[in-house]
Amino acid sequence: MIAEMDEMLKLWALDMHGGLGASGSGGGSMLGQLMDCKGELIRGSPGGSRMLLPWSADIEVIVNKHLEWPLAQVVREHYLNRDSLDHQKWAHCGCGRTQFYTRLGRAHVAIAGMLLERVA
Repeated sequence: MIAEMDEMLKLWALDMHGGLGASGSGGGSMLGQLMDCKGELIRGSPGGSRMLLPWSADIEVIVNKHLEWPLAQVVREHYLNRDSLDHQKWAHCGCGRTQFYTRLGRAHVAIAGMLLERVA
């Protein structure tokens, strides 16, 4: 996985999808947000990082329209589905742990390449 791409996708999830699981029980409290994020602190303002918003919109289009289905599926599961355990995410994508993270790594490379094409 590409560390910078991982951070961008975390911010994309926060910007475009609220960064909360299906329960959405954060309610604005720090403790509620930590519970929703399963203890994973994502730096940025409480409402999301508006500085990355242009990139978030590009990432949204890439994930929804240009990324091949298996890669888009693992991106959505990994970054947007905070309610499921890891083994449930792998099962939903129809693969094991190794293949899930291989696909996620390929997705990072594909998204980074498409972002670079948009900049050029």
